[in-house]
Amino acid sequence: MTSALIFERQCIPGEALDRRGAALAGGLRGLGLKENDAVAVLLRNGPVWADVILACRIGGTYYAALNWHLTPPEIAFILADSGAKALIADAALLPALREILPPDLPVLAVGTAEGALDYETWLAAQPPYAGPPASPRGQMGYTSGTTGRPKGVRRLPIPLGELPARQARMRRVVEETLGVAEGSRVLVSAPLYHAGPTVIAQNALAFGELLVLAPRFDAEETLALIARHRITTVYLVPVMYVRLLRLPPEVRARYDMSSLKVVASTGAPCAPEVKRAMIEWFGPIITETYASTETGMLTACRAGDSLARPGTAGRPVADVTLRILDEEGRDCPPGVVGRIYARNHAYPDWTYHNNPGARAAVEHEGLFTLGDMGWLDADGYLYVADRASDMVISGGVNIYPAEIEAALLRQPAVLDCAVFGVPDEEYGERLHAVVQLEAGATLDAAALQEGLRGVLAGFKVPRSYEAVEAMPRDPNGKLLKRKLRAPFWEGRARAV
Repeated sequence: MTSALIFERQCIPGEALDRRGAALAGGLRGLGLKENDAVAVLLRNGPVWADVILACRIGGTYYAALNWHLTPPEIAFILADSGAKALIADAALLPALREILPPDLPVLAVGTAEGALDYETWLAAQPPYAGPPASPRGQMGYTSGTTGRPKGVRRLPIPLGELPARQARMRRVVEETLGVAEGSRVLVSAPLYHAGPTVIAQNALAFGELLVLAPRFDAEETLALIARHRITTVYLVPVMYVRLLRLPPEVRARYDMSSLKVVASTGAPCAPEVKRAMIEWFGPIITETYASTETGMLTACRAGDSLARPGTAGRPVADVTLRILDEEGRDCPPGVVGRIYARNHAYPDWTYHNNPGARAAVEHEGLFTLGDMGWLDADGYLYVADRASDMVISGGVNIYPAEIEAALLRQPAVLDCAVFGVPDEEYGERLHAVVQLEAGATLDAAALQEGLRGVLAGFKVPRSYEAVEAMPRDPNGKLLKRKLRAPFWEGRARAV
């Protein structure tokens, strides 16, 4: 049975969620969506996400999750590329899209919006899904990688006869990496248009006991929700760790964290010092996962691994093949950086929607790369250096910005950051840092440089800095450095 859902003051039992999901699946059929079609979703966190997840599981349709920070032209591209046959959106987000929405696209508004159907009124009138059994579908995530237009990742359907065995394998992966098991009580506050939060939410709905969905992340409120609902599994990302750790000791002491069994993280690497501080506070329950929309979950790094091997992303989980290859496709020996290729065989195959050539370009001998560079130690633990495209060559020296970004996150008032190469007449490239600061803080480049010089070699310390209100991120929560870097390289031969 579907788990119960709590959102702010609403508590929706699993039976009611099942009825709503079946009604949405039936309603989408009535709007003309067939199996394999897609519905676009432009929603802030809220209960309607559960409707969408369950409806696509029942009726065999995909949902293309739209990041509501995208510009109207970016949303227009995804609507067209995904072939979305309907749009479910928060009413407040629709006015900005009036000029780009196709006139024949059915729009269901959560709230009141001109020219759109009221979602709740419409849903109440829909019959439950009565079509043939369909293999469950899920999110068709759009990931832009480092260059070009976003690409939609479609995981291919599992034949119905293979479904029970394959789902059991995938469930084991989710339990090992994200800590969602039978009876879990799960808290998610990250935006559900990101792939990681959606995966944990849909698995919590499928076989957990309770999903608590927060409208947004707030450090103290996260502690309050964990204590109030006896949460066993919480999804957090490193920038959330930083904000939690900055809570005063007296605030931390107000809340009982003893129910927690797993703190799951994916989407971005975590600075070793930050993770160590979280382990000291929460206990040895922090699990970091290296994953992508294309490959699914690949590694799991337990608290003990993090303490014994700072910086590791862990070891491959069951059903995963992972190799480090050089430019000629040969296996790199332990400790040597190469390109990461991997596949999780528990998951069905995938493709880039409308772009099979791009899918073929990242495959080698049945494994896939997303351009990340890394190495394995002698015991098979993975260390991620950076994306190949993010490597900076300054004065002939290869520099991987991930290490610098981890150090920047430990500096006072820095909430988020990106480091990349910009043109330099003498060195070819020099390091530039973009930072997101705490509210009310002002940029002090000299102080940041001084702080970094204490922990990094001089050639790794950025020479220039700028502050932004928020960092651009893709649907997986990964920084879109391309958007930050591109203005510096306009008119130059080098592609970024």
